[in-house]
Amino acid sequence: MTTEQSDAITDGRPAEPVVAGDPQPATDGSDRSDARPEPAVRTTGEQPGPASGAAESAGRADAAHTGSPAAAGDADATAGADDPGTTANGTAAGAGTAAKARAGDTAGTADSGDTAGKAGPDTGRAGADGPAADEAGRTAEADPAGPAKTDTEPTGKTGDEPAEETKPDDPFVAFGPAPDPVVGRPRRAVGAVGRFLVHEWTLATVAALALAVLMTWPTLRYPAYTLPQDYWDPSLQAWQMAWSGHILLTDPAQLWNANTFFPDPWSFAFSDTLLGYAPAGMIGHGPEAALVRYNIMFVLAHALATLGAYALARQLGAGRIGAAVAGASYAYAPWLLAQAGHLHILSNGGIPLALAMLARGHGWSLRYGYRPERRHAGWAFTGWLVAAWQLSLGFGIGLMFAYLLGGVVLVSTVIWFARRWVVRPVKRPFGGRLFLADLLGGLLFGTVGALLAVPFFKVAELHPNAARTLGDIAIYSPPASGFLTAPAESRIWGELHEGARAVLPWHPEMTLLPGFALYALAAGGLFFSVWRVRHRLYLLAGVLVSMVLAMGTRFFGGTYTFVPLFEYLPGWNGLRTPGRLMLWATLLLGLLAAGAVTAFCARVREFAAERVPPWPGPWLRLATLLPLLLVIVEGLNVTPHPVAPQQPAVMRTVDGPMLVLPSSQNLDQPVMVWSTSRFQQMVNGGSGFTPETQAKVRDVTVGFPDQPSIDYLRQLGVRNVVVLRTQLGGTPWEGMLDKPVDGWGITREDVGEAVVYHLTSR
Repeated sequence: MTTEQSDAITDGRPAEPVVAGDPQPATDGSDRSDARPEPAVRTTGEQPGPASGAAESAGRADAAHTGSPAAAGDADATAGADDPGTTANGTAAGAGTAAKARAGDTAGTADSGDTAGKAGPDTGRAGADGPAADEAGRTAEADPAGPAKTDTEPTGKTGDEPAEETKPDDPFVAFGPAPDPVVGRPRRAVGAVGRFLVHEWTLATVAALALAVLMTWPTLRYPAYTLPQDYWDPSLQAWQMAWSGHILLTDPAQLWNANTFFPDPWSFAFSDTLLGYAPAGMIGHGPEAALVRYNIMFVLAHALATLGAYALARQLGAGRIGAAVAGASYAYAPWLLAQAGHLHILSNGGIPLALAMLARGHGWSLRYGYRPERRHAGWAFTGWLVAAWQLSLGFGIGLMFAYLLGGVVLVSTVIWFARRWVVRPVKRPFGGRLFLADLLGGLLFGTVGALLAVPFFKVAELHPNAARTLGDIAIYSPPASGFLTAPAESRIWGELHEGARAVLPWHPEMTLLPGFALYALAAGGLFFSVWRVRHRLYLLAGVLVSMVLAMGTRFFGGTYTFVPLFEYLPGWNGLRTPGRLMLWATLLLGLLAAGAVTAFCARVREFAAERVPPWPGPWLRLATLLPLLLVIVEGLNVTPHPVAPQQPAVMRTVDGPMLVLPSSQNLDQPVMVWSTSRFQQMVNGGSGFTPETQAKVRDVTVGFPDQPSIDYLRQLGVRNVVVLRTQLGGTPWEGMLDKPVDGWGITREDVGEAVVYHLTSR
């Protein structure tokens, strides 16, 4: 029964409607909307006072059930029934109008299922089928034309009535809005994977990997047989990764006493070690695995360099395309093509990545300055970890990075305290967790650097000839023309710059062109950029300082630039080729270019937004990719990929200590890779210098087999001498196989294309 049915005619006037869901204000001014509902009453005759209690109490009950804005509005519509001037004479005066309005707003809505569907089953019963409505309906049906009974009973069912019957489901609920679906765990997992796949950093990583494969092709075409650039230094570095992985799994205490350069100790520190790649060295075994590992890490090093510079530019405030320009120019600068055989130089991606993480952890960017709300101790600590890993790859570029980090920490600390206490005495929060992350991370970085430096200082002590001199630096110091000259491996400029390379004393280390497109973009970034003017000037100053240091002793003799660093900074005298400091100039030029490209892209978006229709907006946005395309094209290469010498079968059977002849710097490096099958001890080895013991062995064995050479080798502990027939031509050992061995106490054995001399009884 609905509220409309309760409009019984009594005494010639409509009875007061019983309306649920209308909270009524108390006559004393207090808010009674949250009071407990009172039982509705049947009235007969005239009653003084406000409108019937049934309407008020039912309204309060409805309001308590619904609590909805609609119910509050209905309460305002029927508030006139509580007017003090309105009296009830058997029925409430003027209630007919309120009943009709209420019947349309509340009871009718409840019957239609709208309110019940939205507010729930309790609201539906209170608004249409509640106790007050049922009682009013029964009163009207019992005496539709006469006066109501005078006795007062509570609303609802009486004591002699059965218990409340179960109401059938409201068929109109189906017309209400469908409930929100409950997302299960599989759908949540799929959604998380989808968000991960389209995330900026996922796309940036995939793009960096794809670009690295394309730009270094055909490195991965025959990874088990070829090496980029040549098979000398790459063979050495392939052995380094294999040795570090092997010895850390078998006998970590002997890490620095490698199987090469027997019997000299600390031989693993004769050159940069690539120790950070040791986990990769634990996978696979033998020469083929060593070549595959090297080629994969060669490609990944380019990808990490691209991603690291991209991350740094993004953290500093560059846009996506601008950051991509910075990443591509840093990884594929033309001058780096001459370093294709030096993986420890190409493995530079940890430098910008660590700087990006440290800047992120400290809430700092070049474009927006210091934002303490963006601090994150975890990012800062991770940045120190990446910096320590980068240092473990070698001091060739890691030493400059370590000094740079030390300088940044010192300058940043001074500036922070000055702004906090002197210049602008305002609160500049730092945070205890961030301080602890920096303290622990800095200590870890310093500890790694100190532990790695110990073997190199030992080598310098045991081998004075390993130390560099200013004369050595002068040989490799490039002139200013080197900054405009590309190496022969450049597909775009290689042939065009052949004449310029011819006048350079040692062009592999003196062709330092970072790219003409990069020069142009960086120059534009000095005048049109998202960076502040002072920041552009800082970047320019960094570029100029890096170039001056890269010239070594060529810049006015290096008296006030390179020479003081060489003489006073620990470890600086171990740098042989100052031109590799061009790495820092390339990174800073890329940041200048990123600022210009970001500003250009922003202007294009603004211009496209002002056009109605937006044409030529799409074409202009496509044009923003042109700087990136120019940088990538200028980094194309024609790097050779020669086939590495195959391992002789004898290397898999002969025990050490051993000597492989002929021996030289270049010939020994492939021999090092051949030894990865068994890692037997050998006199052979190639590095940045030649130990005195190895040099003497080469001199003495020119007459091998003879008494002096045999005695000296036995004194060293060498048991076997392996002679490679195919490599003797044109070497000092060319006729050694024609000499007899009788009377020398040694035996000779042919093993395939090699001849083995056993110096001890077998």
